[in-house]
Amino acid sequence: MGYELQAVIAGDEVLRVASREVPGSHVVPLSQGMSLMPMTDEVFDAVTDGSEVGDLGFWRLPGGFESLLAQWSVAGPIAYVEAEYFGGVGEQRAAVWADGALELGPLDEPTKKRFSRAVSPISQALRRLGAQRSLGEDEFEAVGLDRHRSNEDWISSAC
Repeated sequence: MGYELQAVIAGDEVLRVASREVPGSHVVPLSQGMSLMPMTDEVFDAVTDGSEVGDLGFWRLPGGFESLLAQWSVAGPIAYVEAEYFGGVGEQRAAVWADGALELGPLDEPTKKRFSRAVSPISQALRRLGAQRSLGEDEFEAVGLDRHRSNEDWISSAC
């Protein structure tokens, strides 16, 4: 079974206020006071400025959207994340904007500290947003990103 996600993640209030500017957006609550806004075709069309996709290396980050993310981040840190896995093989990419500028990333490789397990790009971004993990789980699991396997599933859960 596969896993696919392209979404904006931030503190619930930050994302709810920002999403008011985006027709067709859905804000789905996560754990630890965070929410996500899946990148649907409608959201993509609403936030693109028509420019070429930026050089951040994401598959589905609309042209010019990083400027809007930077604006929204003045109210609190905000992440854009992508993940695609099938049969245990795949990749993640994540970036965090804060105080009006790109602060972390884009990350596409897990980091590993000496004598510890690897920390995925999305978990690193969530950590920067304030997520805290418990023993035996990472930030990805701690906020509940493992609850659904696709953007469509996330949207269905919000309705």
